[in-house]
Amino acid sequence: MKDYLFTSARLGFRYWEETDLVPFCEMGKDPEVMQFFPATLPEQDSIAMVARIRQHFSEKGYGLYAVDLLSTQKFIGFIGLSTPRFDAYFTPCTEIGWRLRRDAWGRGLATEGAIRCLSYAFETFDFSEIYSFTAVINQPSERVMQKAGMQQVGTFQHPMVADDSPLKAHVLYRMARPGSL
Repeated sequence: MKDYLFTSARLGFRYWEETDLVPFCEMGKDPEVMQFFPATLPEQDSIAMVARIRQHFSEKGYGLYAVDLLSTQKFIGFIGLSTPRFDAYFTPCTEIGWRLRRDAWGRGLATEGAIRCLSYAFETFDFSEIYSFTAVINQPSERVMQKAGMQQVGTFQHPMVADDSPLKAHVLYRMARPGSL
């Protein structure tokens, strides 16, 4: 049995392991998984991303958690918290995000994981609010935000996306700490 930091009904959230690198690199090369990102990721970029995720954990105590399907203990992607690396009217902030393997889609796992991760984050850390954002055309991810109870609070032009890209326009969602205004 793996050592999970927290779980939901079907998911285990944990720190990244070396065995996660190969399936994560495969995700980065999958055009369907990466359809709402500017490009697929070469292996070295996925490996560098995991290094940044580990550094974020080291600095902040939280991050993008590696997620396993509990029934198989198989790595299916990540769900967790990060600090956006760009300037916008809502930054600095803490963001929740997710990326799951294609074979994990369509079962409500991203929503289940987002709900549990938001709950864990507000219970464990001193966040007053958590944001999430995605390209306007990424309807599946926006539905996860809505089903997780987040509220749309605006739109913005993502500064790290090319001006002529259909991914430039983003929706912005927010959830306040339960019990706060």
